[in-house]
Parts: sequence; structure tokens; C-alpha cells
Amino acid sequence: MAEFRHLVRIANTDLKGEKAVVYALKNIRGVGVPLAHALCVLLKIDGMSKIGNLSEADSKRLDEAARNPLKHGVPIWMLNRQKDPESGEDKHVITNDLIFNRENDIKMMKRIKSYKGMRHSLGQPVRGQRTRSNFRVNKGKVMGVKTSGKKAGAT
Repeated sequence: MAEFRHLVRIANTDLKGEKAVVYALKNIRGVGVPLAHALCVLLKIDGMSKIGNLSEADSKRLDEAARNPLKHGVPIWMLNRQKDPESGEDKHVITNDLIFNRENDIKMMKRIKSYKGMRHSLGQPVRGQRTRSNFRVNKGKVMGVKTSGKKAGAT
């Protein structure tokens, strides 16, 4: 058995060694619990064991599988970027690539002036939420009812 490691580095992310494998992988941006569980099942790694107890070879296999899950047998519907607008292929992006792709998607929506792009540019909610009570500019500065300086009953 390998020596316990308090920090495990997978996909350029430091993971706490005390956590279970499935829940530690969840801290990688772009990897959720369902995908982490699928990776553990496909790689035949116990998902409830501590990630600090994994051998270096298992960590490398998890790193490779998190970066390219399609190659390791993860179904297409679990990927977070199906039919990529630029390339048309199915892929899964994680960490900084996910942030970069999201920003580029929003810029493209603004450029083509789609409804969602216009809502993004106006700072309004994009997915159809109500705006009457939420999304106020002065959040946290609720004044309430103001009363005059006189108290009731005082003469």
C-alpha cells in the first residue's frame, strides 16, 4: 500500500487526501459527483477510499481519465461540451479551459446579438427568471418604512 499523501494533484488541482475519491474529484472544476463515480467504476478504483491512499499509478490514471473521459469509456451524454460550436466534436473540458470556453460562448452570444447575449450585456437574468422582486441594483440596502421623529402617545 502506498504512503498516505495529504495533498494529491490531479488535473492541476490540489485535492485533500482525507476525502473520499469521488468527493475529492468533485473539487476539480468541470467534474461532478456523477462523472467522478463513473470514472472510479471504469478505472476499477474504490470511490469511497481516501484519495490520499491511492498509489501514484492510480493517480496518474485518474488524471488522464479526468482530462479525456471519452477515451476511457464515459458515455457521450456525460460530457459537458457536446457538439462544440468551433470544432463540432464531443469533448469534456475542465479547469481553466472550462472558464475560457464559457467566456467565449458569452462573447459570441453578445456579438451575434441573441436574446441571451442581450440579457448578458444588460446584466439581466438570462434564463427567464422574474425581475420584479429579485435582481435589484441596491441589494442589501432595504430601507423599510420610515416613521417621523415623534413617538405615538407623546405630547
